[in-house]
Amino acid sequence: MVDVDMEALLETVCELSVRAGECILEVYNTDFDVDKKGDDSPLTQADLAANTLITEKLESIEPRFPILSEESAQAPFSVRREWSTYWLVDPLDGTREFVKRNGEFTVNIALIDGGRPILGVVYVPVTGVCYSAATGLGAFKVEESGVKSAIQVNTQAAGKLTVVGSRSHSNEATETFVSRLGEVEMISIGSSLKICMVAEGRADVYPRFGPTSEWDTAAAHCVVEQAGGRLTDLQMNTLEYNTKDSLLNPFFLVFGDSSFDWSQHITS
Repeated sequence: MVDVDMEALLETVCELSVRAGECILEVYNTDFDVDKKGDDSPLTQADLAANTLITEKLESIEPRFPILSEESAQAPFSVRREWSTYWLVDPLDGTREFVKRNGEFTVNIALIDGGRPILGVVYVPVTGVCYSAATGLGAFKVEESGVKSAIQVNTQAAGKLTVVGSRSHSNEATETFVSRLGEVEMISIGSSLKICMVAEGRADVYPRFGPTSEWDTAAAHCVVEQAGGRLTDLQMNTLEYNTKDSLLNPFFLVFGDSSFDWSQHITS
């Protein structure tokens, strides 16, 4: 484990996420422009403003650790593979939801050590809710009022299951998986909020059979793990970070009940 005061660092990163959220809302409350990135995904001034704030502050908070952010120039794998500990950031996860103005977007900040997220903060600017976790400390939800409570996954997936899925991305593989679970309650929501819903026991499973990047999942991955859940690839292996040239994740499942055989419902 990296030599750092995790409790103090987690509090500092939570405060930073709130400040980034304030930057995002300054743009959200205007008639903002929307640009397109190379992959045709949307980009706004809010993404860039939050990214500038987060990267500058992380560099001053813990200069030992490099930063990998969606909105910054990314180091090649030949450089990244030498990083044992680094920050992994999505300054505005759910830009499509930001553009739709439905409030379902987050600030994601994770600390990765040895390929695993050891600290994660997911902040929801519109509601003021902050999900946070760190190895050995547990997982927490802080309401806008400041009330903080420990969260835990639902460890008994029985009866009618609650499945959470993407607001903007669905496909046949996901629909097939869900149909094999029998009668379910389906919830659609944007960004890393889906993983956080599993972490706090409001959903049993989140199947993702579509493209995501490592910065989309890392912070919430830490939250769900410290809440007692798992985030795995389709072979049920825990997702790891910075292990290859591509920053795309494999398809994955997020779930609370590790005794339930989720793999039997995956199309081979």
